[in-house]
Amino acid sequence: MGKINKILVCGFSGVGKTSLIEQLLYGNHKIGSPMHATIEDIYNAVIETDRGVKERVRIYDTAGLDAITDMPKHYLTFPDGFALVYDVTSWDSFQRLDTLKKEIEKMRDKVSIIVIGNKSEVNEARQVEFNTALKWSTKEKVRLWEVSVANRQSLVEPFIYLTSKITQPPSKSTFLPGRKTKSAISNSVES
Repeated sequence: MGKINKILVCGFSGVGKTSLIEQLLYGNHKIGSPMHATIEDIYNAVIETDRGVKERVRIYDTAGLDAITDMPKHYLTFPDGFALVYDVTSWDSFQRLDTLKKEIEKMRDKVSIIVIGNKSEVNEARQVEFNTALKWSTKEKVRLWEVSVANRQSLVEPFIYLTSKITQPPSKSTFLPGRKTKSAISNSVES
C-alpha cells in the first residue's frame, strides 16, 4: 500500500453519486433520506483488488452536472480512474455520459473508466434499458454495472474492478538482462 489512487465519481445532478459512495464505504445511507447538493467531497478508503492486494483509494465526489455545464478541466487531469454515474430513471443523465467521456478522453490519453447505472431497483420509472446502456458501453469499450444503493453488495464489484485496473502491475518485460542474443554471441566469437 504505497501510492494513493484517485477515483473521480461524476455524472448528472441527482443521479445518486454521494449516496452510492456513502453506502459503499459506510453502509449507512437510508433510501429516501433528504440529500443536499454536493459541492465536492473527498473520501479515503482501502479497497482489496482482485489480486488480493489492499490499495489506498481517494474517492472524489463531484458536484452534479446539468445539461449545459461542462466538467471543470482541473477534475480531468489528476484521477487515475473515473466512475461515470447515471440514473436509470433519467434518459438525460445517460445521454450526458457520452459528452462526459469525450471530455475525459480529450484531456487524458489512457485512463480507466467505468459506467454505473444507479437506482436499478426502480423498474417502473426506468427510462434507460440495460441493453441500451450495454450497447453504448460496449461501443465505448467501458465496463457497465447497474447497481442499487439499497443493495450495498452491488456497489462493491465496480470499485474493486476499477481499483484493480488502475493498480495493475506493469507487464513483464521480454528483455532479460545478462542474456546474450545471437548477434552478441556471434560478435564475441568473431573477435
